[in-house]
Amino acid sequence: MEPPIYVTRPYLPELSEFTKYLESIWETRHLTNDGPFHQELEEALAKYLGVKYVSLFANGTLALMTATQALDLKGEVITTPFSFPATTHPLIWNGLKPVFCDIESETFTLNPAKIEECLTPDTSAILPVHVYGYPCNVEAIESIAKKNNLRVIYDAAHAFGVKYKNKSIVSYGDLSILSFHATKIFNTFEGGAVVCHDAGMKQRIDFLKNHGFYDETTIVTPGINAKMNEVQSAMGLIQLKDIDRRIVILRNIATRYRGILGSLNGIKLLHDIDVVKHNYAYFPIVVDENEFGVSRDKIYSDLSDLNIFSRRYFYPLISNFPVYKHLPSAAENNLPVANKVSSQVLCLPNYADLTERDVDRICNYFVKVSIPAIL
Repeated sequence: MEPPIYVTRPYLPELSEFTKYLESIWETRHLTNDGPFHQELEEALAKYLGVKYVSLFANGTLALMTATQALDLKGEVITTPFSFPATTHPLIWNGLKPVFCDIESETFTLNPAKIEECLTPDTSAILPVHVYGYPCNVEAIESIAKKNNLRVIYDAAHAFGVKYKNKSIVSYGDLSILSFHATKIFNTFEGGAVVCHDAGMKQRIDFLKNHGFYDETTIVTPGINAKMNEVQSAMGLIQLKDIDRRIVILRNIATRYRGILGSLNGIKLLHDIDVVKHNYAYFPIVVDENEFGVSRDKIYSDLSDLNIFSRRYFYPLISNFPVYKHLPSAAENNLPVANKVSSQVLCLPNYADLTERDVDRICNYFVKVSIPAIL
């Protein structure tokens, strides 16, 4: 049996480099509460991402919960069913009702043509997701939001470093959310951030993530404890040093995958968009069983037997989980594209330590399976 290839593998720097930061933390004993590494990372990320303000969080879910609270949303929020449940759960925690809208068949992002069909007098916001780092149709979404006086929060958990028309993708909307989970292209073990565009909103978000404290004796809002600590911040500072190098490696991996799989009938790939600077954080394929001759689920199982671990991402749809299935917008006939993509999509292993031999081993399965169909 060949050694396992996992769907992703967290990037870690040299331990000696991280130890230098830990020694500083041990010396100062400043572990949390807006420490020096925390402040440095917020400034460094704002500069790298090309935005005005970044607020760091212990994880991306807390970031989205706080962002939703910061905008004081009420009623209904239009969102996508094709995402991780952490996109929708914070809406429920904030007393909001998610309204699921179908996705586009090419980028798997929220379909603007369907958004207006979902509007009601109770709609207060739109929560789109930049799926696999592919940008939503931001112009159309923000036009709809402006026309209907709606707020927009972008879930950019997959989109670290992505640019659209030479502009950072997290500069769109009222707020954007980033995830720095261990599996992400940029990680702080766990972690996340809210990106905003004015000092007043930055201050409100920072109050909310730190119990609402204004000073030692004054609380200005009922906040929570969602702060990123100094150890996480230190990891982020190290990761930021070579993020561009790792994106180049991932681009080369994507090119190799595409060179082998691109000619196979029944295997659809997502390709680069000319006006987008991609981060290549994921490599999804869409399997047409009728054309390829093997179902997505059979491929998933076969690869596992070969010690290759892919992921049906996103499957099931959020709208198909019991906690959401009762919602009228979750009906299958309301979400035909999302349901179809969810039944066909498979994310292949993809991380900076993946070797050419690993990619060839993965692709070899698809080539062998496709030969009978070719013959």
